[in-house]
Amino acid sequence: MDKARILVVDDSAVFRKVISKSLSSDSTLEVAGTAANGKIAIAKIPQLNPDLITLDVEMPEMDGLQTLAIIRQKYPDLPVIMFSAITERAASSTLEALKLGAKDYVTKPSQIRNPTEAFTQIKEQLIPKVKALCPLIKGKASVLPNISLVPGSTKKQIIPRKRASRNASIEILAIGVSTGGPNALAKVIPYIPSDFPIPIVIVQHMPPTFTGLLAKSLSKQSHIDVHEGVAGAVLEPGNAWIAPGNFHMTVTGNVFGKTLELNQGSPENSCRPAVDTLFRSVARAYGANTLGIVLTGMGKDGLRGSKDIINAGGRVFVQDEESSVVWGMPGYVAETGLAEKILPLDQIAPNILREVQRKALSHS
Repeated sequence: MDKARILVVDDSAVFRKVISKSLSSDSTLEVAGTAANGKIAIAKIPQLNPDLITLDVEMPEMDGLQTLAIIRQKYPDLPVIMFSAITERAASSTLEALKLGAKDYVTKPSQIRNPTEAFTQIKEQLIPKVKALCPLIKGKASVLPNISLVPGSTKKQIIPRKRASRNASIEILAIGVSTGGPNALAKVIPYIPSDFPIPIVIVQHMPPTFTGLLAKSLSKQSHIDVHEGVAGAVLEPGNAWIAPGNFHMTVTGNVFGKTLELNQGSPENSCRPAVDTLFRSVARAYGANTLGIVLTGMGKDGLRGSKDIINAGGRVFVQDEESSVVWGMPGYVAETGLAEKILPLDQIAPNILREVQRKALSHS
């Protein structure tokens, strides 16, 4: 069986060893080689012909961003996963790397005094992402191998959920996203107008520091204000809130209106924040007036929450496979028959605006 070949690039010999050991523990992967900096990595790519590269953000001589820019120019289809420290500087560089075309990132352990713990942490984060992004493995077994939207296919057909003849007006937009999320959100949120009449709540799977920087970045690009979620924030039209890293974010109602709550309850789907947690609370607070959107991402987070939205009378749209970095989260929602629309990324914002406009017209 052919194994996926990985090039590991990191200036730390310790991390090169730990990352290589983590990858080699999986029978479908092999470390084709390692490099201590970007210059060495660029030279090794034609020799090793890797299927995927793991790339440290902060390196001497040629850092991760400089290296990534050259990789994207010379090898546009070669997937890259960034390795980032959980610092504001590293997080900012990682978000920039995602804009430049890195597919995903993994955060380094804050300290590596315990090699076994570091090995386990990296292995749990890295291997699923490598398998989801590596063309060799994806070609053998896609995320959802028995699903097809193509008429006449022998695979299981996805039939979009029928739209109810009378839909309630939309009063809240809830978005769930993971792998490929920052770029996907940048194709949706900046297209929301400043007079958008409803609030937006978002879960993007990211650690602390990253979510705050993502909110600031999106806010700069957008006509609406994008905030990192804070407990007690009152949901107002024309504003968006992103769940902070390591906290579940929920919506609740009180005499002052709908507000945000944060908690550090157990992870759901191995995630905190979790899309399911947010969607479930939104379904309770807004019922049939909810529009849920599930964008690109690994795993099934958002599936149960989408069921809650549908059961409350709300509606769910998902991103299509072709425009998704990983069609896991939206794919499972579509496969289960919960998605009313399965849309290319560039059609998500127009469809949101169209549905929300129906509310404005109905109240005019």
